[in-house]
Amino acid sequence: MTKSVVLASASPRRTALLKQMNIAHTIQPADIDESPRDNEPPMELVARLASEKAQAVKAYLEDQLAMTDDKVILASDTLISFNGQSVGKPEDKADSKRILTMLSGKTHDVLTAICVLDNAQQQTQVITTSVTFAALTDEQIDAYWETGEPADKAGSYAIQGIGGEFVVSINGSASAVIGLPLYETRQLLNAFGLNEFGVVS
Repeated sequence: MTKSVVLASASPRRTALLKQMNIAHTIQPADIDESPRDNEPPMELVARLASEKAQAVKAYLEDQLAMTDDKVILASDTLISFNGQSVGKPEDKADSKRILTMLSGKTHDVLTAICVLDNAQQQTQVITTSVTFAALTDEQIDAYWETGEPADKAGSYAIQGIGGEFVVSINGSASAVIGLPLYETRQLLNAFGLNEFGVVS
């Protein structure tokens, strides 16, 4: 049986990373409430959100009578952890400035959770990557906001875009910071019966 990957995300970055891995897939974005629970640690939050995205798409496909045994759903979520606190996407320019000022000249963790499920099983994994920022000036932060890039990014920056200029060093998976850890995603998909060429092994 040939497996069929469904990406539970509208992120063009995750689609591009899957294409880089030569994994054919369809896209079915998940619509969930991403609000953190009271005192929810970042590691638990990111894992829960990835899992809920996968479950939401599974429920949608079941409603459409389309959740067949060949379907493998892949969901992912990324957030920043700084001093034990979750940092998501900025609400507005002021929030973006607050986040980038906080990260300026310091090291933060990027947490990326991947969840893979089919009709038989579900597995979730969280990958942690440490990112160190250069010291940023107010002028740099203001000019960066005007590019439009930070508005929908966790931590208010895109490492694969202009925001990469702020990064002094990365310890871990660069692709995880973009949105999908290539190595771990491949390992999980292999466990669900997809080999290197995207067909059942």
